[in-house]
Amino acid sequence: MILYCVRHGQSTYNAEGRIQGQSDIPLSEFGHDQSQAVAAALAEYPIDAIYSSPLTRAYQTAEAVSGQLNLPIETDDRLKEIHAGIFQDKRRVDVEKLYPEETERWISEDPDYVIPGGESRRQLMERGSEALKAISSNGHRHVAVVAHGRLLIVTIKALLGIPPIEPPFALQNCSITRIEVNGSGEFELIAMNEIDHLGEVGLGSAGDL
Repeated sequence: MILYCVRHGQSTYNAEGRIQGQSDIPLSEFGHDQSQAVAAALAEYPIDAIYSSPLTRAYQTAEAVSGQLNLPIETDDRLKEIHAGIFQDKRRVDVEKLYPEETERWISEDPDYVIPGGESRRQLMERGSEALKAISSNGHRHVAVVAHGRLLIVTIKALLGIPPIEPPFALQNCSITRIEVNGSGEFELIAMNEIDHLGEVGLGSAGDL
């Protein structure tokens, strides 16, 4: 089976340069346009199920896909973005000044560093992996999974056997990453961060959180 992993469209916090984590932030107008573009792109595939994070920015993106494909949306709390604790709702440019020690720990890529009041990358990786493994065992053939940048990054690394300490990659808003799951339950990357469908709309943020 094939997983079509989609990062949500640009949110209002993405546009403002704010860290959202699990704050429930909606799409910007531009994000809605991106969502329509990714929905049209996914309509070219024989997708038979849609799963989404319940957070508004992801669910609104999934709604565009649902409208294009005429399929219901299943939500899974395990697909939520990392809980960014004390970083949430702050502008990125302010976080380093407000929390210099915590910021240094975060950017070190230590997978076990727990953001105060939030989660670690490893905790996120474990729940994201559980979600995608569960989805892949539900009997579908082609599934759209709409979630979040950091969630998808650490989960994909885990499922492909990439050490968590390795430098992260970036996913654009409304990019598509395709992963094949074989009969043995092994995950194989087909394509990463596909964005050709956004050519007429434009790109948003590549940053996570």
